[in-house]
Amino acid sequence: MANESAVRIPRWLKPMNRAMVAVSRVGVSLPMALLTVPGRKSGKPRTTPVTPFEYNGVEYVLGGIPGADWVKNVQAADLAELKLGRRRRTVRLVEIPASESEPVLREFPRLVPTGVPVMIKSGVVTSDDPDEFAALAGRCVLFRIDDV
Repeated sequence: MANESAVRIPRWLKPMNRAMVAVSRVGVSLPMALLTVPGRKSGKPRTTPVTPFEYNGVEYVLGGIPGADWVKNVQAADLAELKLGRRRRTVRLVEIPASESEPVLREFPRLVPTGVPVMIKSGVVTSDDPDEFAALAGRCVLFRIDDV
């Protein structure tokens, strides 16, 4: 696993996220979902692209970069909106305890291979090794997605 101090948000990530949100708003379908949650300080809606995935019939989303603002906003919010294509859902994101997240995180590289390069470039992990992802339990927040 990468050193905590080595974690860095790639410079291109925030502009890329903004562009993806803008493209989605004009009707272009994306391979990921848009998560909108009230800002924890401002209360204004904040939208970020996320990649929900399913493990054992349960839907999850991973806060793949420790300390990400969207994760803090979700932790402070009661409800969120998840938009995938034209489908909008009101959801509750339930934080999974580290002790229960290891088996799900171990499968993340297989289930969400597109998320692995971002996490490597960010210094969160050094490879797509499932054991390295399982070791993120307690460091990266895993949320279960519950429909409301």
